[in-house]
Amino acid sequence: MTELSVRPVPRPTRLDLASGMVSGHVGTPALPPVDPLAVEPLAALERSVLPALARPPCVVSFSGGLDSSLVLAVAVRVARREGLPLPVPVTWRFADAPGADESAWQDDVIRALGLTGRWRLLPAGDDLDVVGPVAGRLLARHGVLHPCNLHLHLPIVELAPGGSLLTGAGGDQMLAGWRRPPRTVGDRLRRALAPAVRAALPAGRRPAMAAYPWLRPDVAARCLRSRAAEARAEPGRLDQRIRWHLGRRDLALTRAGLTAMAAEHRVTVVNPLLDPGFLAALVAVAGRARDVTRQRLLARIAGDDLPPVVTAARPKATFLEVFLRRPAREFATGWDGSGVDDDLVDPAALRRVWSTWPIPAATTALLQHVWWTTRGSGPGVGRPARTEASTGETQR
Repeated sequence: MTELSVRPVPRPTRLDLASGMVSGHVGTPALPPVDPLAVEPLAALERSVLPALARPPCVVSFSGGLDSSLVLAVAVRVARREGLPLPVPVTWRFADAPGADESAWQDDVIRALGLTGRWRLLPAGDDLDVVGPVAGRLLARHGVLHPCNLHLHLPIVELAPGGSLLTGAGGDQMLAGWRRPPRTVGDRLRRALAPAVRAALPAGRRPAMAAYPWLRPDVAARCLRSRAAEARAEPGRLDQRIRWHLGRRDLALTRAGLTAMAAEHRVTVVNPLLDPGFLAALVAVAGRARDVTRQRLLARIAGDDLPPVVTAARPKATFLEVFLRRPAREFATGWDGSGVDDDLVDPAALRRVWSTWPIPAATTALLQHVWWTTRGSGPGVGRPARTEASTGETQR
């Protein structure tokens, strides 16, 4: 699917920023009809990468994970078959972030695809911190977008002016396993509270304050209810689940942010794993499956046509230590309490939360927003500027 737009960029709402959770839907798009006997998922995926390959230079945001490996392998296969310029994989190599190290998988995939001479490696120390130099450039131009780590694609886009970017966006939603929380999530949250804190809170607010201790109690309770409602609403069947995820605001904001960032460099973003033709083909052959594993889906897509290393099982990398580094820590520990929407956030409670390291992942968007507003780059200290896209607490 080609992503190119000049429309205003939809932004996180006040509640999105405060809670670190983007909930709600913007609609449920229909998928085109597909004859499963005529179009296989791999063939549909191959068609989806053609617009990017036909607009060189074509770069691939390649982490070595399953999604980006699949997209890269398909793009290489199509380029060689069609006589098009090979795509250029671009990979971040992180210093002092062992949880994010996928270098062994990266090396294996690149070798298997014969791309060693075209591979671009970008070293990162504090560069990708959520308030570091790369994020600062994106914030100065666009303000806070979703997700707060979107800036990692900016240097990759800058390598392909006038060209195209292939991403693995949507893989976690379209191909990953189901993420239904256990029914005892509230009980687990209650047990996480210290007994003294638990005794001081009204019974109905204990789980919410354990999950969102920096929010006002009524706001925390609303967020916890919203999170539980989305978990209950996630369908169990693959075809229904794909359509449900396609309509989520979370994914819509991500796609819009990528498009806006790339458009400034005349770069077309193509997200093959979100391509309607590919998803329709996948639904046609596996849509009735329930609780299907990611490995089974990948095996059904790739078959024997891609190198085995591309779809081989591997550990899931974690990236919090890439985006929360020295700049974020110095800002969080030195924060003076200003720049938050105090209708939603309790500044004193947030200071307590940010007094220990690492800070909760759910507060990273809020930290980025506070940094942006208090540094004089944002729409003013305190509450975000109220625009059509930012005033609502949820958008459905």
